[in-house]
Amino acid sequence: MAGSQLRIASRRSQLAMVQTHWVRDELAKAHDGLEITIEAMATQGDKILDVALAKIGDKGLFTKELEAQMLVDRADIAVHSLKDLPTNLPEGLMLGCITEREDPADALVVHEKHKDKTLATLPDGAVVGTSSLRRLAQLRHHYPHLTFKDVRGNVITRLEKLDSGEFDCLILAAAGLGRLGLGDRIHELIDPSISLHAVGQGALGIECRDGDAEVLEQIKVLEHVPTARRCLAERAFLRELEGGCQVPIGVNTRFEGDELVLTGMVASLDGKRLIRDQVQGDQTNPEALGIDLAHKLKAQGAGEILEEIFATVRPEA
Repeated sequence: MAGSQLRIASRRSQLAMVQTHWVRDELAKAHDGLEITIEAMATQGDKILDVALAKIGDKGLFTKELEAQMLVDRADIAVHSLKDLPTNLPEGLMLGCITEREDPADALVVHEKHKDKTLATLPDGAVVGTSSLRRLAQLRHHYPHLTFKDVRGNVITRLEKLDSGEFDCLILAAAGLGRLGLGDRIHELIDPSISLHAVGQGALGIECRDGDAEVLEQIKVLEHVPTARRCLAERAFLRELEGGCQVPIGVNTRFEGDELVLTGMVASLDGKRLIRDQVQGDQTNPEALGIDLAHKLKAQGAGEILEEIFATVRPEA
């Protein structure tokens, strides 16, 4: 690999840059003489901050601009939070590598005045900030007495809004807080029985051009097979349900011996209808498990719930 180059496209948010720098540093350690450059840019999801994510579309909000750089040969790879990467990629691109997963749980972050509370003991009407329909639907299902308010901006901006009193608490990804060195702000990790996490949450996905053998060889050193199997099962589940990032679909994966256990959930926006089930099987064929679970949930009415949601949140043409 001596003398070769690798160009990385990344979002320019603080969390995205932390993640991209980690990938750059790990690849530099693995490949002597590899010259790595980073091109940071804002995506549509970064630019539109005054509209709920679900109202501006759910396919590639945080990825399209990065993918365009690869398609015109201005970048070789793009580093994504895997939960932001759509399950159907543009022609000519592929998911080349999935890194070892951090804790995928959702985390409760509270205002100072609620430091003695948990999610279950927050007072009636407490204002919960989240931009995720998945979190919103599950928490409405379990805690209908709470008030939910959309919150946008990067993690630091959201924490500033919380500390200024605009919210009583926030729900954020534990992995993102940890990567930013803000793990001490985690007040409570939300149990999977309450909130199943997003597909791919906690893992990084490295996207590249389909069939670029040299780049694939370079990035595969960061592949973590157990994480990849878990995430491929989750992504197949989401793809089969035809759900984008902004729909109330949650998952959880774990290993039991040689088998992979995949739990999935689909809920209505008001949280009143919530369908949840699981499958267990061969971990070496994870996508089949995801498809199987999607079919199980569809048989229980998940398709009808999702069609109602798509009719509500899809932007007008």
